[in-house]
Amino acid sequence: MAKSEPVIPLERIAGRIYLIRGEKVMLDSDLAELYGVTTGNLNKAVKRNPERFPEDFIFQLTAQETESLLFQTGRAKPSGRGGRHTPPHAFTEQGVAMLSTVLRSKRAVQVNISIMRTFVKLRQMLATNRELARKVAQHDRQIAVLFDEVRKLLAPVPRPSLPSQREKPDRIHPPRGLIPQPPLTSSF
Repeated sequence: MAKSEPVIPLERIAGRIYLIRGEKVMLDSDLAELYGVTTGNLNKAVKRNPERFPEDFIFQLTAQETESLLFQTGRAKPSGRGGRHTPPHAFTEQGVAMLSTVLRSKRAVQVNISIMRTFVKLRQMLATNRELARKVAQHDRQIAVLFDEVRKLLAPVPRPSLPSQREKPDRIHPPRGLIPQPPLTSSF
């Protein structure tokens, strides 16, 4: 079967995947927009099917996490009437996959395929980056050893130090018995 063009560009989906509590997640409002439904209707579908969404598939952000996310993404905080009154829900990859079973439309299936492909692509990129980081670290160690050896070769050779004034004897005397004797000559 031929791979069809994604309904939504992978880059657009990847930009809506956040790392929260050590998990790659997507927010309910982003998913609702991608699926073409309201955030309220998406959350109602989830509430009608609680057995399909255990804690490791979906969790609600704390007020502090929500505030941090608003600051990081530059999203406007709702003020006055309208806007969101409850912290968003975060769906893990498994939670996103389960959404297609409760949102029964052709668009939901197509969007879900695009989202799953994006998660797979992110995993592949992360694995590639880990391998690359491992190789770079290995090369860094080898380069450090090489630089140490070059530094040793370029270091000035220490000259033997001359004896200090205190160590110098006043006169140099050869040891006894080693004084050269003039050769014996015969006078005959």
